[in-house]
Amino acid sequence: MSPTMPRPTAIEMAPRDEIRALQTERMAKILRHAYGNVAHYRRSFDAAGVHPDDFKVLEDIAKFPFTTKADLRDNYPFGLLAVPQERIARIHGSSGTTGKPIVVGYTQGDIDCWADLMARSIYAAGGRPGMKLHNAYGYGLFTGGLGAHYGAEKLGCTVIPMSGGMTERQVQLIHDFRPEIIMVTPSYMLAILDEFRRQGLDPRQSSLKIGIFGAEPWTNAMRAEIEQAFDMQAVDIYGLSEVMGPGVAQECVDTKDGLHIWEDHFFPEVIDPDTGAVLPDGDKGELVFTTLTKEGQPVIRYRTRDLTRLLPGTARPGMRRMEKVTGRSDDMIILRGVNIFPSQVEEALLAQDWCSGHFQIRLSTQGRMDCMAIHAECRPGLWDGEGLLADAKALVEQIKNTIGVTTTVVIEQPGGVERSLGKMRRVIDKRER
Repeated sequence: MSPTMPRPTAIEMAPRDEIRALQTERMAKILRHAYGNVAHYRRSFDAAGVHPDDFKVLEDIAKFPFTTKADLRDNYPFGLLAVPQERIARIHGSSGTTGKPIVVGYTQGDIDCWADLMARSIYAAGGRPGMKLHNAYGYGLFTGGLGAHYGAEKLGCTVIPMSGGMTERQVQLIHDFRPEIIMVTPSYMLAILDEFRRQGLDPRQSSLKIGIFGAEPWTNAMRAEIEQAFDMQAVDIYGLSEVMGPGVAQECVDTKDGLHIWEDHFFPEVIDPDTGAVLPDGDKGELVFTTLTKEGQPVIRYRTRDLTRLLPGTARPGMRRMEKVTGRSDDMIILRGVNIFPSQVEEALLAQDWCSGHFQIRLSTQGRMDCMAIHAECRPGLWDGEGLLADAKALVEQIKNTIGVTTTVVIEQPGGVERSLGKMRRVIDKRER
C-alpha cells in the first residue's frame, strides 16, 4: 500500500535558519519565564552561576544546568509550576520511584498547543480529517490517551475512545466501526492481531490503514510484521509526560526514516551521558529537551535518559530527526508502555516481612508479548516449602495497583536467588528484539 503524502504546515517546511531564529527567540523567553516564576530554576541557575541574560545564541543553552527526574520528584506535587495554580487547566502524571507520580501541569494554552502538535503528528502519519481513529492508549493520568484524543479531534477525525484492555471488544469495534487509524502501543497491537486470528478474522481485510505506535521501544522487525499482517502503514511517535506527552516528535509516513522533532516547540540536544557534554549531530548519546513554549510547567534541559542521535530533516527539511530510541542511559525498564524502575520493585519487596532483600527481575518474551517475573528470596525461618503462594499473590496485586503492571512473583527458598561477587545483577533481560 503506498503512503498518502502529507501536506505539512508552513512552519514545518520553514528553512533551517528560520527555525533556529525562532528557537533563539523562544528560548530567551522561556529561560526568563522559568527563572522568574519557578524557585527551583532560580536556585539551580544561581548555583551554576548563569542568568537568563547570559543566553545570546542557541549554543549558550549548554551553560545552563540540567533538569532530572529527581528534580520533579523533589518538587512534588506543584513546586515546578510557573503560573498560579488557578491557571492550571489539567494535571497529568507518570509513575515515580517513590510511588508518587511525576506531576505535570498544563494551562489552557498548553492544552491547545498540545492538541495542535498531536494533530500535526497524526497528519504527518497519514491521518486526514474525516477519518475514524481507534484510540487504544490508556486514558487517565497517563498522557497517551487524552493526548491522542484531543489531537485527533483537532485534526477533524472521528475519535473512538476505546482506551486499553478488553482485547476481544477492541477487535469487535474495529470490525464494526471500521476505523482507518489506530493509536496504541506496538506490543498491544500484536495482542490485537492475535485476537483477530482467534476470532477467525483476516486482519488484512480490516479497515485499518495507519497505525501510530509509541510509549515503548519497538523494532523495525515488529513494524514489518504489523504492516504485513494488517496491510497498513506503521509509524513511530515519541513523547514523554515531563516534556508534554506524545507528539514531541513524529515519524512521517512518506519516509519512515526516524522521527522529526517539532523544533518550533522543543529544543533537542544529545549529550554524553557520563560527562554531560553536548555531542555533535550524528553522534549517539542521551536525548535532552528544553520546552520552548510551555507556560504551566516549562522544563529546561530535561535529561530523558533515552539514547539516540540527531539527524538532518528529510520530509520536514528544517526540523531535525531523532533516530529510533535504542536504549536507556539508566536502569529504567519499559514494559508494555509502562515505565518501571528496579527501585520501585525493591521498595515493594522490602516492605514484605518475608523478603530477605535478594531479588531479580527477569524479562522475557512469551509469544510476542513482553513479560516480567520477580524472583525474591524468603528469609530463613519463614520458608513454608511451597513458595508462600498467598504472599506472592498479594504482592502481584500490590504491584499492579501501585506500579501499574501485571507481573509474576516467585518466592524462592533461602539462598534461592543467585549471588554476585560484584554489583548485583538486578535485571535479566532476555526479551526478543
